[in-house]
Amino acid sequence: MNILITGIHGFVGSNLFSAYKDQHTIYGLDIITPEKEGVVVTFDWGQLDLIPSTDMIIHLAGKAHDTKKQTNEETYFEINTGLTQKIFDWFINSNATKFIFFSSVKATADSVVGEMLTEDVIPAPKSPYGESKLAAEEYILKNSPDNKQVFILRPCMIHGPGNKGNLNLLYKLVQKGIPWPLGEFDNQRSFCSIDNLIFVIQKLIEKNIESGIYQVADDHPLSTNELVTLIAESLNKKALIWNIYQSLIRQLAKSGDLLHLPLNTERLKKLTESYVVSNKKLKYALGIEKMPVSSIDGMRKTLISFKKKTNY
Repeated sequence: MNILITGIHGFVGSNLFSAYKDQHTIYGLDIITPEKEGVVVTFDWGQLDLIPSTDMIIHLAGKAHDTKKQTNEETYFEINTGLTQKIFDWFINSNATKFIFFSSVKATADSVVGEMLTEDVIPAPKSPYGESKLAAEEYILKNSPDNKQVFILRPCMIHGPGNKGNLNLLYKLVQKGIPWPLGEFDNQRSFCSIDNLIFVIQKLIEKNIESGIYQVADDHPLSTNELVTLIAESLNKKALIWNIYQSLIRQLAKSGDLLHLPLNTERLKKLTESYVVSNKKLKYALGIEKMPVSSIDGMRKTLISFKKKTNY
């Protein structure tokens, strides 16, 4: 099969390429176009007319969520919405029969209301990142042809070797021997291992799955306390978790609002809130009972890769 992967030089794109390069003919599309060993050719966004016939498009290219809030709103819509519209229009007029768009659970909600986020929730994103992803989804749904398969995937936080992000920050904290002071908060968060994601895409390639929106997550969420314990385990250290009264922590966070300290009420909420994502619809569509890689095993693999990188 001939597959076009946009954003092929990114974290997910690189992993998909490595997984599929021996099974399929891979073309790349990216903002930067250095040649990648095994890729037939990498095109830039001004060369869509030069891309040969493909069977499937995996659209990963996008502007990631900037947690430091340094990216202006227009940039999100120019990239996340604009590039999606551009490649989807190309898909409609091409011979490709399958289109996979990587959206995000943030296109649905920044915070989970209730016990678990499902695809039935009416989207109400609160950030330009989520809003731009939702706008791209709406364009795809409005213009999807009946004779082609179109999948909108909403993964939660993807992790694996080569991953960058908040997980690295927590890893460095434990690595330095700094205690985790929020042990009294029992939150649960969903993650998605890159191995499970690769498995899902392979099934979408192989099987005749119904078009639609699917959330992608590991089977079981993990608490931050469990993450700290797993990180310590990977470093052969004892987990340092302090169980300080929640009331005291909340009072310190309120003081942080007034004194502009690192810990404030907004940051405390992000550190301690739960965000559990259902993958039930996806597993039903794929005809499986569970994901191939468990939440803990997938996380352990990621953490081991962090340790190898540090040692190197």
